[in-house]
Amino acid sequence: MSGVTSVSPFLFSDAILLMGGIQFEWSIAVLHGRRVVLSIGDDRMVMCVEIPIEAGVMDNEIRILIADDHPLMRKGLRLSVEEDPGLKVVGEASDGEMALSLITQLLPHVALLDIEMPKLDGLGVAREIIKRGLKTEIIFLTFHSNHDLFRSAMALGSKGYILKDSAVQEVVAGIRAVASGRAYLSSAITADLLQKREEPGPKSGQALTGNLTPSERRILQLIATGKTSKEIGSELSIHYRTVENHRTNICRKLELDGEGANALLRFALQNKSLL
Repeated sequence: MSGVTSVSPFLFSDAILLMGGIQFEWSIAVLHGRRVVLSIGDDRMVMCVEIPIEAGVMDNEIRILIADDHPLMRKGLRLSVEEDPGLKVVGEASDGEMALSLITQLLPHVALLDIEMPKLDGLGVAREIIKRGLKTEIIFLTFHSNHDLFRSAMALGSKGYILKDSAVQEVVAGIRAVASGRAYLSSAITADLLQKREEPGPKSGQALTGNLTPSERRILQLIATGKTSKEIGSELSIHYRTVENHRTNICRKLELDGEGANALLRFALQNKSLL
């Protein structure tokens, strides 16, 4: 028996495992993601066997993590999701760092990520998921449907993009589509993107950023790639608080003050091609 490394879960019958003609009692000790660790033994020996559990062997539930910094939004999404008996919310997060930690630990099938979260935004979480080789599929949640933000999200491999205005109504259909490998977009996004495609944009980047310093313009370009202040500071070899000061100055010069915490990110993404 020393050469045994895995056993099919279908060999189990009640609380008895038959192996090599010998009868052993067994019990489940710990569930690790999709692997079950069993303690198996009788009066003569005790051993542990890891049994790989493929998706769907134990159950057919789709496991979901919800990440949004608004408690009421999380509550509404959870209530909608759990009306479907085939879906299960396994965790909630109120910021990006917490979301990434829970995704790494719980390995949900689908993560609903608010694009605009404190500490680490949804795009940053998605980049880390890719970097770590995690298999969790991503659905982005946002109030905004501008084309550049949408393209940045899709470039990270996300299959889902849902506007918060319709998230509670569309989230179940979105989860099921993405979990099966299909893309899902809010119908409002498609219509809005088509309309915005016909709208004239600024004629030049100089008209937008002409009063910015070279350093501020470079930081704005990096913001448009979705980088956080810490990532920008690391790339430019400056302290991230210096980056924050530049962001404040950029917002003032572009007259973005008072338009919300993520106004600069929205501006940078919307005008990315002109920077």
